[in-house]
Amino acid sequence: MKIKRITQHWRSHRPLVGAWWLAVAVGTIVITSVAVSAETAASLQDSIIVEGNRRIEADTIRSYFSPAREGSFDDATRDAALKALLATGLFEKVSIDRAGGRLVVHVNEAPVLDRVAFEGNRKVKDADLAAAIESRPRGSLQRAAVQTDAGRIIEAYRHVGRDDVRVVPEIIDRGNDCVDLVYRITEGVKTPVRQINFTGNHAFGNRQLKAVIKTSATNMLSFLTGGDVYDADRVAQDQELLRLYYRSKGYADASVAPARAEYDPAVKGFTVTFTIDEGQLYQFGDIDVVSNIPGLDPERLRRLPLARNDAVFDGNALDKSSEVLAVEMAKLGYPFAQAMPRITRDAAAKRIRVAFVIDQGPRTYVERIEIHGNARTRDYVIRREFDIAEGDPYNNTLIDRAERRLKNLNYFKTIKISNRPGSAPDRIVLDVEAVDGATGDFNIAGGYSSADGALVQVKAGDHNFDGTGTNVQASMTYGQYANGVDLTVSEPYFLGTRVSAGIELFDRQSDVTSYQSYNSTTYGGSLQFGTPITEQLGVQWRYSIYNQNITLGTTTTGLPPSLAIQQAAAAGPAWVSAVGSTATYSTLDDAKSPTSGIKSQLSQDLAGLGGDVKFRRTTEDVRYYQSINSDLVGMVRAQGGYITGWGGQQAPLMNSFFGGPTMVRGFAANGFGPRDLTPGTDLDNVGGSMYWATTAELQSAIPGVPNEYGLKASAFVDAGSVFGYSGPNSIGGTALQVANKNIIRSSVGVGLTWASPFGALTVDYAVPITKAAYDVVQPFNFSAGGF
Repeated sequence: MKIKRITQHWRSHRPLVGAWWLAVAVGTIVITSVAVSAETAASLQDSIIVEGNRRIEADTIRSYFSPAREGSFDDATRDAALKALLATGLFEKVSIDRAGGRLVVHVNEAPVLDRVAFEGNRKVKDADLAAAIESRPRGSLQRAAVQTDAGRIIEAYRHVGRDDVRVVPEIIDRGNDCVDLVYRITEGVKTPVRQINFTGNHAFGNRQLKAVIKTSATNMLSFLTGGDVYDADRVAQDQELLRLYYRSKGYADASVAPARAEYDPAVKGFTVTFTIDEGQLYQFGDIDVVSNIPGLDPERLRRLPLARNDAVFDGNALDKSSEVLAVEMAKLGYPFAQAMPRITRDAAAKRIRVAFVIDQGPRTYVERIEIHGNARTRDYVIRREFDIAEGDPYNNTLIDRAERRLKNLNYFKTIKISNRPGSAPDRIVLDVEAVDGATGDFNIAGGYSSADGALVQVKAGDHNFDGTGTNVQASMTYGQYANGVDLTVSEPYFLGTRVSAGIELFDRQSDVTSYQSYNSTTYGGSLQFGTPITEQLGVQWRYSIYNQNITLGTTTTGLPPSLAIQQAAAAGPAWVSAVGSTATYSTLDDAKSPTSGIKSQLSQDLAGLGGDVKFRRTTEDVRYYQSINSDLVGMVRAQGGYITGWGGQQAPLMNSFFGGPTMVRGFAANGFGPRDLTPGTDLDNVGGSMYWATTAELQSAIPGVPNEYGLKASAFVDAGSVFGYSGPNSIGGTALQVANKNIIRSSVGVGLTWASPFGALTVDYAVPITKAAYDVVQPFNFSAGGF
């Protein structure tokens, strides 16, 4: 019975007994391991003698030796230890010998780098060279790395167009095992690109293709642009830019061979040749959407704004269509769905049929978004350009969109997004490599315009202020007839949304000129919000409050101003409180120098929500650009506007429309429109309530002038009118004799524009064809400066 009770007791406490035995076993293993480790360390100390070390502990050196199973050190073990010690870079020389049953390790420790310096470099900064090499202060001198670093310095110079550079490393002993490493650099002269050639191009001329690439041939402005410096990496990028350009213009099969760069000692520069195989021009055929996902209705997706049938093939339109589909499918609850364009060429018909095939992609999630290299720009400024966040489904189309948005910010020299496996098979880590670029600017510019006379403008600002993405700008203008101060702060992501917000404060004055018989002052501010609808359409909402005032001065004719002007001056200053909006639609291929696309701006303002005046104003401006050939672009423009008072008030004179060269070239500022012809007055333009204007223009590069100069010639025909005087017809019993007919003013002319680094310069010469007898003409119109 006693044995039975003991057995039952053991069974009931078996878990505790098992745990006790386990603890004893673990403790025994730990104690044994410690004892073995101590024994091993003692064994290594007895078996290996270290000589020559001064800074590095002997036990650290011994730790690179792993004895064989029987405890001996065979040839393979010694060879592995020798290679491991040399690979640390801590030693200049290591040798292993046998002395009886022991190993003797002789080491010569590498000196410590006290300083790494560069001498003779003027074109590349010390910081840029230090970032390019591996040798670092307080590290060990590695002679093999010194020569490798010399090659890296030569490569850094190659990127700024200097292939003639020589680098001589010098090691200076400072004692106590410390040395200085000095790279003595002879920069030589830069290696420019003297000529750029294209072969195989028929659809586009050399001038048009030179505008696509970033490399340029040497010209008188090269010292400002730096585009003529030969850079093999930039030339490789140009190869891809050319291919994408052809792809966007209908040449889906176009290919560009690697550029051939040949150095010509006679001109001390390179000739770069791009060889192009254009293929044929395609149009879009049928555009369809095919869904392989049950429950996802393709008919709904077909109604989205996708690439258009019969339009010229455009690779960019394919990419944007894929993005539109990806965003819509995510909204419908299919975040992993992918829309891949399947292209079918019909070479005979020169058409490309596209079917966007919808398939369920792998169920992969974004584990992390890691951002590197951005020393200035805050991480959140980069993250907010992504439509996905950490933990969201991975979508490659949305990643490509984010990369394009980041590039368009112009905050960075380079931006690249790559991905790598995460902690699980269904996790991906996004790596964003961003290198900050210069975003601040300070500019002092001088200029002259026919209307405002000589002007000087000082501008300072930063469109990525303190790395936050906020745009801060300040400008001051001082001129012969006009002065002003303008301060602007805008935030592209207000309260973390895609709504932009900005505030502007301004103070502007203008004086009496031969075109204006009064002084004017306007000061105030505006609050603006921008809401994007699509990538082509956006709306800006604003509230403005400003004070405007007219004062009389001595006119250039000596005659008194019009009675309407005198009445406006007698009324004194008035506050204008207005809300408004501007809807902008643009498909331009280049905002600065468009060659195709349309841009439309519709603006509306309502004044009278407070303030002293009440009016409604609407204006519209539409421009259409079409490339005619490689050097010729056609532009058609139509504009018009209407203003009227409300609440029993008339529209103020300062807010009316005045005809001039911005509507019809060949006429002076305030040169046409309703005019007070009352005898004994200055015959002032008193403004109209309606206007319209049209323009047909041909723009062309100038033969023989490099495209990098930014020079363009134009020939144009303008027509328009301002009419609908709405002011008083009599003042103080005196009737005003206002000419107020809708007479068509028109002109033909030629122009020259120069997009110079110092600001825009425009010269126009236009001859009026039709006009009123009282209009003021000015065939020659000139303006210069960045105003």
